[in-house]
Amino acid sequence: MFLRRHLPALSTCFALALPALHPAAPAAATNALAAATAVSSGAAPGAAGEAAGGASGPALDIAAIMARDWIGTPPEEPYWADDGKSIFYRQRRPGSEIVDLHRVDIASGRSEHIAPAELGKVDAPDGVWSRDRKLAAFIREGDLFVKEAGRKTPRQLTRTAEIESAPLVLATGRAVAFRRGDAFHAIDLESGLDSTLADLRTTKDPDAPPTPAVPSDAAGFLAGQQLRLFEVLAERKARKEELVAETRARRTADPTRAPPPFYLGEKRAILRADLSPSGGHLLVALGPERPEPTGDSSSRGGGKEDSMPVFVTESGYVDVKKIRPKVGTGSPESPTLLLLDLTRQTQVELDLSVLPGLADDPLAELRQAASAAQAAASARPEPAPAPAPTPSVAPAPRPVQLAEVVWSEDGSRVALQFFSEDNKDRWLAVVSPGAASSPPLTPLHHESDPAWLGWRFTEFGWMKDGRELWYLSEDSGFSHLYVQAAGAARRALTQGPFEVDRPRLARDGRSFFVSANREGAGIYEAYRVRVDTPGLERLTSANGMTYALPSPDEKQLLLTSSWATRPPELFVQAARAGAAAKKLTSTTTPAFSAVAWSAPEIVRIPSTHFAGNLQARVYTPPGRAPDTRSPAVVFIHGAGYLQNAHEGWSDYSREFMFHTLLARAGYVVLDLDYRASSGYGRDFRTAIYRQMGEPELEDLADGVAWLVEQRGVDAGRVGTYGGSYGGFLTMMALFKRPELFAAGAALRPVTDWAHYNQGYTSAILNTPEVDPEAYRRSSPIEFAAGLAKPLLICHGMVDDNVAFQDTVRLVQRLIELGKTDLFETAIYPLEPHAFKEPTSWVDEYKRIFELFETHLK
Repeated sequence: MFLRRHLPALSTCFALALPALHPAAPAAATNALAAATAVSSGAAPGAAGEAAGGASGPALDIAAIMARDWIGTPPEEPYWADDGKSIFYRQRRPGSEIVDLHRVDIASGRSEHIAPAELGKVDAPDGVWSRDRKLAAFIREGDLFVKEAGRKTPRQLTRTAEIESAPLVLATGRAVAFRRGDAFHAIDLESGLDSTLADLRTTKDPDAPPTPAVPSDAAGFLAGQQLRLFEVLAERKARKEELVAETRARRTADPTRAPPPFYLGEKRAILRADLSPSGGHLLVALGPERPEPTGDSSSRGGGKEDSMPVFVTESGYVDVKKIRPKVGTGSPESPTLLLLDLTRQTQVELDLSVLPGLADDPLAELRQAASAAQAAASARPEPAPAPAPTPSVAPAPRPVQLAEVVWSEDGSRVALQFFSEDNKDRWLAVVSPGAASSPPLTPLHHESDPAWLGWRFTEFGWMKDGRELWYLSEDSGFSHLYVQAAGAARRALTQGPFEVDRPRLARDGRSFFVSANREGAGIYEAYRVRVDTPGLERLTSANGMTYALPSPDEKQLLLTSSWATRPPELFVQAARAGAAAKKLTSTTTPAFSAVAWSAPEIVRIPSTHFAGNLQARVYTPPGRAPDTRSPAVVFIHGAGYLQNAHEGWSDYSREFMFHTLLARAGYVVLDLDYRASSGYGRDFRTAIYRQMGEPELEDLADGVAWLVEQRGVDAGRVGTYGGSYGGFLTMMALFKRPELFAAGAALRPVTDWAHYNQGYTSAILNTPEVDPEAYRRSSPIEFAAGLAKPLLICHGMVDDNVAFQDTVRLVQRLIELGKTDLFETAIYPLEPHAFKEPTSWVDEYKRIFELFETHLK
């Protein structure tokens, strides 16, 4: 083997599900928020980043930077108190999984821990307010509470063993609705009466008349014959129908009784149900009844769940857990959408076929090519001709998923967002329940992408007038904010080569609060967008990564801000440009704060493959002579669609600290946002469509060339490492471009995309049945014969995201190819995708460091 020592191990892969961070540009530190940070920590404004670049400070080692909570435990899930005088946040206790709630008084800065006995007396996040903002309803620990404006403590309305959800202050302001199981209730705030609004049941109506007999059908003939021949049967049937009708009529006429249930049919599952603010209508989405998945599943439409053995258990026996299905193994179906009129006790099915383009098949050519190839591969040289290929025909119309439902404030309209299951189309449509007995689904916005529509930038909602929708769209190539009414042209409120995100409509409906990276791809600030005069008004100037939450009166902003060498903390400032920011939290440990961290330089590298630049972080050894031919390490971030070359605190905090350690050890470190990364627009994201691992390798090659030309790096002493998607790209680089890197470490890598999940993979590569060539082109296991440089593979054995099976299959392939002297595998029996234990992190990163020390020095 190629390492100096030999131990078992394996690591992590995708940085999935984290909010994508935006690419960074050079930033000045002399601004209000940065100054507030520096002053509160005893440093001069702008000094923190400069000091971090030096070599002073305590000695670093891998064990220290991988220690549990060595950085500190940052504030999480911040929210405003209802009176705007204080804020709340959650914080995990150091060394524990217990999370506590804290409150900070803004005027005094005093912080207090909320004791368990007091949790039911404090304000809660995500309260649903009445239109006049006099009353809020919210759920705490599965029970329903209300809070009147101006009162200090909330009022508890339920205390049950069941779970209440979906709180809603009804339009009258006198009752609060909620969901319990598959029934919707309303509690009268004056009398306390709990009334059922709708009781949903996925069974047949036991009192419904039987299906009318069809004379031409054998069963229908027999049923008709029975009633014709036997008078007793006919009389009993008539009496039963009379009783059922009278029972229904009495129940409807009696205001003291609950309404009858809605029977929605057998073998159906309720996917979602959304009550109108008036309490008069309910939109219900139904799907086929399927077995409840036992493992994490991103596959829509079922699919066979995979199995994951767990070898180290408390019992001493091997346990087997179910995990998500593989891509392409499910059979997705469009939901059945029912609009229930709770007053008339009627239901209407919405017609999805009105969605424009739904019957089109964007994958028709790929389906035909796959069918032809399959037929050619199975044909035998026999006298009889092989049967002609039968194209795989897509369902018409294509299946869609209902992604979101939003009612207007007055309940007169409801907006629905759909995505096609092939990831090519998005629709926004509107229904007006009171317009007719069978209100139609009216399309408002339709967008398509020949590659795939992203899973971010899909927010939408109603304007205050209840006639126009606002929404985000990447139609222009970048995410921007639009306003549109049904049948009218849309209006763009923002435009430009930057991304707008997290829109929040102001209470008066005249403006939005948004986040955007207008000042630079890696700088995220808070802005105001006015509806009548489109454009961005900058509110914060932190020049890092800042996200804002307006106060209840919208006069202040609660900021979560971070910088490259400083983890997120909370600040507050007035909601106007140039206002000073006040720091509310300081959560880093003294040990972390004492280190002079290497502040990454944000650089732009000209691409040789598209008209533009690649953005990257560069860490340079302190005191390095300009003419030194140094070794280098290229870090490849995970997730694909994630941004790491920005001015904020990285989600890869351990890697950031490791890069300081590498720089002190003499390595130049490059952290590149390759094509597929977030923050640079739609086309940058979709460049990898049907060819994962090709554009990214071109970008990595540009990065290595830049290091050699601009930073004096020795081209023969460049190594690489990365986890999840970064592990996948490490393998693709070593297998397909062995001249780029002298060695690489692939952590929790995807080695064959046909074994990953549905939601992520099918968007980029379609499905293996439809597009087998995309999978062959994009999977490292297909190119394993090209391995010619040392490879370290690390993977956790209880990884239910990128299954350990990916590494096992690749290792078998490498063994069969005779690559024994070129790879080593480290396995971690108790680790999932993201490691939990410091001992595992230490073991893994010691191996990575030794790999580089052995082959790059």
